[in-house]
Formats: sequence, structure tokens, C-alpha cells
Amino acid sequence: MTLRIYNTLTRRKEEFIPLESGIVKMYVCGVTVYNYCHLGHARAYVVWDMIRRYLATKYQVKYVQNITDIDDKILKKAQENNTTMQAIAEQYIASYDEDMAKLNIAKADEYPRATESIPEIIELIQQLLIWIMPMHRAVMCIMPCRSSLAMASSQGAS
Repeated sequence: MTLRIYNTLTRRKEEFIPLESGIVKMYVCGVTVYNYCHLGHARAYVVWDMIRRYLATKYQVKYVQNITDIDDKILKKAQENNTTMQAIAEQYIASYDEDMAKLNIAKADEYPRATESIPEIIELIQQLLIWIMPMHRAVMCIMPCRSSLAMASSQGAS
């Protein structure tokens, strides 16, 4: 029996075919480490762990889960506790690891941290802005034009 999943792009269930034969790569959004985990975190990671374990029965799975270790909430917590953002992040990463181990959730193959990727994040944002700005300018141009057309047609109708 083949695995069928819902494709949000086509809005249909389709046969799951990995991009690389026999290999599935999963990138799962991880926690922002400013506080202890809660039930919502547990539910999400139990679900992803189940999916990963199922896929691992048929494929080689590469599972990556990021950690957001730079955020306004982390900064605020550091200021409240008179410590550094890194100290807060390390404290809650350790707590997260303990919680996931208690739930028997398999460790990810990699846990990239946001702070390790700042130059790449900046580059990505710059590329997105380059891509988005021409569309934004076009929308800004179209909106006044439509208003002008509507005004002109209403004036012509009187």
C-alpha cells in the first residue's frame, strides 16, 4: 500500500514520492527557548515523531529541527533575570531536551540555532525583499489607478 498525503497546492491526496529516491528530509519548526515547554509543544513533537518513525520504516529519514535562540521574549527574560540571552536559551534548551526524552521523542539529526544562521537569514530577507518590492510597487500603482477610474466613471455618470 502506498503512502498518500494531502497536497495543499493541488488540494488533492497524492502518492508520496520523495524528492530523492529512498530519502526523506524533514525540517520541523522548533521551540523559541524563553520558557518551559507546554502541552502544545508536546503534542506537536509527538505528532512529528510519529510521522518520522513511520517514514523511517520505508525510507532513510533526515530530521532537522531548528531552535530559535534569539527573540524579544528571550531578551526580556534575560533582562528580568539579570543574565544573558545565551544563558536563558541554554537553560530552556536543556529543559526541552529533558521533556522530549521523557516523552520518548527521538532526537533530531540536527538542531540548527537561529544565532548560528544570522548572515544567511539576512541574505534570505534581502532576496525576498528584492523579489517582493516590484510586486509591491505594482500594487501601489494599481490601487490609485483603480480609485481614479472609479472616480472618473462616477463623475461621468452624473
